[in-house]
Amino acid sequence: MRVAGQPFARLLASTSGSDADWGRKDSRRLPDEVPEHAKLGGYQQMLSADILRGRYREDPSKPAPIEPNKVLAYRIRLPNVSHTFLPGHRIMVQVQSTWFPLYDRNPQTFVPNIMHATPENFIKASQRIWHTRDNASLIELPVVGRVSESLRRGGWIRLDLVGLT
Repeated sequence: MRVAGQPFARLLASTSGSDADWGRKDSRRLPDEVPEHAKLGGYQQMLSADILRGRYREDPSKPAPIEPNKVLAYRIRLPNVSHTFLPGHRIMVQVQSTWFPLYDRNPQTFVPNIMHATPENFIKASQRIWHTRDNASLIELPVVGRVSESLRRGGWIRLDLVGLT
């Protein structure tokens, strides 16, 4: 299967804080055993990744706090990808709430400027990805070429994020 273009995620998520980060990473995962290259068994190769700070979910120029414990929709755009998944290779999707130390820490409390957050602003918060029959968190992958019609919807593969809490 070949993917080429911009992947998206639609997350229905909540946080117990008033700010949160939502990171998504798409990777290629090799089979657990690769006979010709034993060290590559289970290897994960990142293909595309990005992070969305919750305060900018509606407008990147107007940060706004998140209402704690309220389920909100987040649309995360990832950089373009171009990759062919070989037989036996799997698509691995990770959704994370922090990429520290690659990305600065989010205090999980809305403050006007995170760079001026005080130690008291940093709190423990719980993030949750929601998945219901009517409102599914999902990822969209731009598929090129032939793929099972049961997966394809308008040139995209949509994969429900199941079993995440």
